[in-house]
Amino acid sequence: MPRWLRENALTVAMLGAFLVFLALQSVTGWQVHNEELTQYGAAPLSWWAYLGTGHFAEAVFENWESEFLQMGGYVLLTAYLVQKGSAESKPEGQDDRPDDDPRRAKPDSPWPVRVGGFPLAVYRNSLSLALLLIFAGSFLGHLFGGVAEYNQEQALESGAAPIGAWQFLFTSDFWFQSMQNWQSEFLAVGVLILLSIVLRQHASPESKPVTAAHAETGA
Repeated sequence: MPRWLRENALTVAMLGAFLVFLALQSVTGWQVHNEELTQYGAAPLSWWAYLGTGHFAEAVFENWESEFLQMGGYVLLTAYLVQKGSAESKPEGQDDRPDDDPRRAKPDSPWPVRVGGFPLAVYRNSLSLALLLIFAGSFLGHLFGGVAEYNQEQALESGAAPIGAWQFLFTSDFWFQSMQNWQSEFLAVGVLILLSIVLRQHASPESKPVTAAHAETGA
């Protein structure tokens, strides 16, 4: 195995799986959408045209939205909250780790740490900020994709006039789509936090060592 692949294997595996499943979603979604169109006597779309529809955008972004909300919220909450015995929690009573102190900056530390001031203030929270910004972008993608799909459905069913994104934002349809994903994401993380107290996965950094006591906190 080439060195670059060995050193980046986890990212390659995750992004590879993402691309495979996104492609499969696009194909199956295209088939479902065309079935819906033919039911109303509308012409089916090509796969390429389907990728620009609200049906595809809504399905993609409503899932990305929940994933990045969960990850951004999780990163932020783990900075301040603990769960005794969980591999996903920092130890009780720990505030900053020694290497979080910018006075311990080394020559190869990232430049915001060496510069200090505002760049450091942003960099200290850059992971949660980046995840929450992606969430915000996905939220907008869901909103605009959702209103396009909603307007098409209404036009096919009853010939109703289209509504704007601002109006769609206040519909139960939009928030039902969001909440059904948000609740499942936070449930999954909560279950992982609790199960990591008593269960183990050999060699995984997400698990405590197999020999660790249940009361031991942090991996």
